[in-house]
Order: sequence, then C-alpha cells, then structure tokens
Amino acid sequence: VQLQASGGGLVQAGGSLRLSCKASGRTFRRYATGWFRRTPGKEREFVATITWSGGSTNYANSVKGRFTISRDSAENTVYLQMNSLRPEDTAVYYCAAGGRWPAERNDDYDFWGQGTQVTVSS
Repeated sequence: VQLQASGGGLVQAGGSLRLSCKASGRTFRRYATGWFRRTPGKEREFVATITWSGGSTNYANSVKGRFTISRDSAENTVYLQMNSLRPEDTAVYYCAAGGRWPAERNDDYDFWGQGTQVTVSS
C-alpha cells in the first residue's frame, strides 16, 4: 500500500491550496481516509477525515469552515481544499488510510503517506 500526498507549497495568508492523496495497492472500502499535520516540536494533530462513501466527514475545530475534505473513489484519491489559510496552518500535512471511524486519532489509522509541506506567510 502506498499513499502519495501532493499539492503543498508556499502561499500568502488568505490564500488557498488543494492537497491530494492518491492510494495505490489496494482500496479501503468501509474505512476512512484522513489528513493530519505536524509542526516542529508538536504532536501530529488531526485535521479532517472522510468515509469511503464520502457521506460523513469530521474536521478539527481549527479548520472548520475553511477546509473541505472530499474524495474521488473511482480514482482512489482524497482531496483537502484549504481556503483562508493562516500562518498557523504551516505544517507538514500527512494523509492516512484504513481509518476506523470517527477516525480522529493517529492510532485509528493503519497506513500513512510521506507528507507534504504547507507554508503560509504572513
């Protein structure tokens, strides 16, 4: 199983980015796919998650109303649309698969991608 995260970069505060996470090797029916992020010196924290069907989503309070998670099951890809970005959103973002709902903890997931850097300048 491989998870390929992409779409990170440098953006000014108030800008937008869209992250992608493409899974290969197997599908994850009945499991959630999520995004987490980590900044230096901090634990990896939950950002958002979505069920296989796309019918349910969860978000961290810090990103509600600004970030949107979605998926294209045919392409085995999950997206994270990030709008109104703030400097405090700067982090390495990781996607994870095989999540057991509500899938908000690191331990809820079995597979992790390599991370993509998001930097928001003020």
